[in-house]
Amino acid sequence: MGKFKIKGDIMKHNLKLQDKVCIVTGGASGIGKKISEYFLNEGAIVNIIDINEDVALNTINEFKKKFKTKNIFFYKGSVTEENLIENIIDSIIKTHNKIDILVNNAGITSDNLVLRMSLEQFKKVIDINLVGAFICSKYVLKYMFKNKSGKIINISSIVGLHGNAGQSNYAASKAGLIGLTKALAKEFSSRNITVNAIAPGYIETEMTQKLPQDIKSKLIDAIPSGKLGLPEDVAKAALFLASDDSDYITGTVLSVDGGMGI
Repeated sequence: MGKFKIKGDIMKHNLKLQDKVCIVTGGASGIGKKISEYFLNEGAIVNIIDINEDVALNTINEFKKKFKTKNIFFYKGSVTEENLIENIIDSIIKTHNKIDILVNNAGITSDNLVLRMSLEQFKKVIDINLVGAFICSKYVLKYMFKNKSGKIINISSIVGLHGNAGQSNYAASKAGLIGLTKALAKEFSSRNITVNAIAPGYIETEMTQKLPQDIKSKLIDAIPSGKLGLPEDVAKAALFLASDDSDYITGTVLSVDGGMGI
């Protein structure tokens, strides 16, 4: 990829996503925010779907000032609300006439040991992390299918590949997301639609910042690169999968974990 530098305006370089219409769920904070930022920097029109209106509006205003662009939009809603998601996607189509890229990033954790985990606790994580991705993909694919073009990127997790004690609900949702990725890739590859997943390892976010230092140190000791990842590490992978550089890649899982999964 070319030199990447974020300043007060989009740098003059070959923009990888020029005028591409993108949706990033959970794009107001954390990894989703960084993905939205990288996409904007590459000339994309970014539509954020997020449940947290206050955080999202702050993100929108921040990006409008930073990039001096109006190509950033916000829709409030939960990815589990099927009718609302259908209406949001229809609205994006009416405004921009197409959807080129969908990033299913919205997700939550609700950790507990299985014997202490309620059914409600288990189902809520599955609904948001997996069912939400299915709903968004279903209604976006309707338009991608007609256009014979599109890219879907699902943000899974190293936990979906290897499991983790105390995260049976999260692991199941992220493993399911990998299965969904592979199934959709097989269904839609003939229509020039690619579907891939990214499996981040432990990334410096608000969640990892809250961990006790001794636990964080143990995590770092288990990572061959000797450090936690950054949100931009995941954003760079998402940018690659969203760009034309990845046109012949589909149904794959790209681990961004510093070698932890070796």
